[in-house]
Amino acid sequence: MTRLIPSEDELHAYVDQRLDAARRAEVQAWLAANPQAAATVEGWQADARRLRTALAGFAEGPGAPPLELGRLRRQVRHRRQRRWATAAVLLLALGVGGLGGWQVRDARLARADLPMADAVQAHRLFAGSEALDIQASDPGQLRDWLGRHFNRVGQLPDLAGYGFKPVGARLLSNEQGPAALLVFEDGKGQRISLFLRSPGDQYRRMPDGQRVDGQLEARYWSHGAYNFALVSAADDVRGAGVREALRLGL
Repeated sequence: MTRLIPSEDELHAYVDQRLDAARRAEVQAWLAANPQAAATVEGWQADARRLRTALAGFAEGPGAPPLELGRLRRQVRHRRQRRWATAAVLLLALGVGGLGGWQVRDARLARADLPMADAVQAHRLFAGSEALDIQASDPGQLRDWLGRHFNRVGQLPDLAGYGFKPVGARLLSNEQGPAALLVFEDGKGQRISLFLRSPGDQYRRMPDGQRVDGQLEARYWSHGAYNFALVSAADDVRGAGVREALRLGL
């Protein structure tokens, strides 16, 4: 009887032959009873063989670090996940569904013209994760990054007075070009995000407004060349003040 269902890290250790004999036997028995997982592991084993072939001779030089195939596979998988997550936001921005129930639902919301539906979805996908293009704990770093990608945006204010400091940012896209998600966090780990993009045929300039979507609230407006949305927890009373600070700065 197996001790536990093997974790993903254990399965990678199994592929790399880093499990002790007893645990390896347990994992083998579990894989025999779970053909779908076994097929996934077989795919990882094939990846490992290809990596060893592709990197043959790399570790032979003096001082070369040992090849960590599990880490390399995880990096490849992480890049794939980021591409899929970005594609999900693109599909939502373009109003295209069909890749699964949640995407169909959110695409319908976009087609129903709910304001800044893509901002809410971007927050759900990225604000609580580490899938950001840059990590920035200083407001100046975030201002510099924003200025490099959006040359018609105003001055990003410091939100420290509301208890928030920068976490990082991610560059996205919509039908009009670049979009961005900037993420902030307070001392208790509560996160908010600022989403901005150019107006388009589907996403016209936004009147000032706000709406609740589940446990999130989006406060949106247009200024200058961009549409903006602040996404925060629906019960966070700081949202209105943060939105005004952002409006005055941007």
